[in-house]
Amino acid sequence: MGSESCENTLLKKPRFLCLHGFRTSAEIMKKQMGKWPELVLDKLDLVYLDAPFPAEGKSDVEGIFEPPYYEWFQFNKEFTEYTNFDECLPYIEDFMIKHGPFDGLLGFSQGAILSAGLPGLQAEFKSPSVADKAYASPIECPSLHFLGETDFLKPYGIELIACCSDPVTVHHPKGHTVPRLDDKSLPVVLGFIERIQKMLI
Repeated sequence: MGSESCENTLLKKPRFLCLHGFRTSAEIMKKQMGKWPELVLDKLDLVYLDAPFPAEGKSDVEGIFEPPYYEWFQFNKEFTEYTNFDECLPYIEDFMIKHGPFDGLLGFSQGAILSAGLPGLQAEFKSPSVADKAYASPIECPSLHFLGETDFLKPYGIELIACCSDPVTVHHPKGHTVPRLDDKSLPVVLGFIERIQKMLI
């Protein structure tokens, strides 16, 4: 057995907690991630969690994916005021304590907002002003971002990348969706996973 294959057998599968998008579910995110090749999915241990609040309105995926639908928190149209943000954090923390440890977070849409905020909140979970502190300092851990060319939330994605100290970005031509991995993005994603695996040795 060569040294390269020997090294690969020693690499741990990173365990990621997956946080779904607004008014979807853990089961829906699992199906969305199913677009990724087995070559990628086999290198990851993905754990999916439903948000704590039932959807308070119509879901954009109605007719595409079956209910039930959940949301992590509520927000105004300008994305400047959040309701229940502080309440969902202890829920995630409790799940991580009971089912962890986790090596990272994988989030889509609303789940990505939480995934970005949680690293900065590790010591702040019980604070009454958690939402204010979530993004107060740069995100110091390695991060992988997907930016869709026609995504209506792309400006917020660009803002988020600017808050990260070590971001890797994959651009794709689609909109607000979990993208398929193509010949260009696949090596980037595999390289990022390998980097995380090496950090876990």
